[in-house]
Amino acid sequence: MTTSRSKLSLAEIEAIARAAHGTQTDKAGRPYAEHLRAVAEGVRARGGSEEQIAAAWLHDAVEDEVLSQEWLAGAALPQRVKDMVLAVTKRDGEDLDAYARRILDTPGALLVKESDLAHNADPVRLAALDPATRARLAEKYAHVRRLLGLTPDASPTGS
Repeated sequence: MTTSRSKLSLAEIEAIARAAHGTQTDKAGRPYAEHLRAVAEGVRARGGSEEQIAAAWLHDAVEDEVLSQEWLAGAALPQRVKDMVLAVTKRDGEDLDAYARRILDTPGALLVKESDLAHNADPVRLAALDPATRARLAEKYAHVRRLLGLTPDASPTGS
C-alpha cells in the first residue's frame, strides 16, 4: 500500500528508525540509535547516495522486527532503498553464502553492509564486550567481510 505523497525525507527516515529502535540497546548496552547513526554516517563518509544513507538508517529494522516487511513495502521510499534494506536483512536459518550473494547482487547494498560491518567491528565498540563474545563477533564480521570481498579494514575513518 503506497501513498501518493512524495517520498520520505532523510530526516523523516531517521526519525522513523530512531522511534522504531527506541527501546533497543546494542550488545554493550548503548542506545541502538547510536549504531544506526554510525552506519548512516559511515555510508555518507564512503560517498554513498541519499538512497544508501536512507537504507543505512533502516538496515536493521526488518531483521530486528521493529518494522515489518509490510511496512517497508508500503513506505514512501524508492524501490532501491527497499531492495537494499531487504538485501542486508539476515533471514532465520540463512546460510552466510546466500546472504552475501544477495548483498552483492543488490545495487547499493554492499556499501551499506560495509559500513555496518565497520561499525560492528570497531575495536572501541568491541572492547566493551566480554572476551569470548568479542572474539566470536570479530571472527564473524571478518568472515562476512571475506565473503563480500571487502578488505580487512576499508573504513575511511579508521574505525
